[in-house]
Amino acid sequence: MPDVGFYRQHILPRLVDQACGTAALECWRAEVTTGLTGRVVEIGFGSGLNTRHYPPEVEVVLAVEPAALARRLAAKRIATATVPVEHIGLDGQDIPLDDASCDAGLSTFTLCTVPDPAKVLSELRRVVRPGGRFHFLEHGIAPDPTVARWQHRLDPLQRRLADGCHLTRDVPSLITEAGFDVERSEQRYAKGPKPWSWLTLGVAVNPGPGDDNA
Repeated sequence: MPDVGFYRQHILPRLVDQACGTAALECWRAEVTTGLTGRVVEIGFGSGLNTRHYPPEVEVVLAVEPAALARRLAAKRIATATVPVEHIGLDGQDIPLDDASCDAGLSTFTLCTVPDPAKVLSELRRVVRPGGRFHFLEHGIAPDPTVARWQHRLDPLQRRLADGCHLTRDVPSLITEAGFDVERSEQRYAKGPKPWSWLTLGVAVNPGPGDDNA
């Protein structure tokens, strides 16, 4: 395996751009962004693969992305987007925004990789106003026992090759345990090998600090 720092900074963002930028995922991206409005904070912005799908009701996307190469890859997509994008931070666990300053949050294929998803979701609840919505599209642990066994076997290698990406996280549970109220959720296999293609797409509501269920 190449030097970890070089691989993470110069190779992995290109691999992620290719793997997550397939035509088969375009319909998923179009669906998860439907209904977004106002100021949207997007964690794990990556190379800007969602930019073509932002609805016109979105005023601005506040992007959180740690990888410098991913941000450079996103430049052309941002330039042609119909919605302005501002890079505002590097770490979803420490978002540099005021409390309740956003109308919505967006995450696509991010909660699998962040070191502490509970902390990221707590930060999202902090910066998204009460009543605001969190739109998510993530892969995770499959319900089929055979597939799940393979996911657990492959997880150590996946984390090593994909900079900490897990195959076995239970996305709906993470979101509800963080205190969000799941308004809509759909799970099914996308095209591709099943250990990597069990997807969860949905929308959750931030009930506000006074109704914390976490």
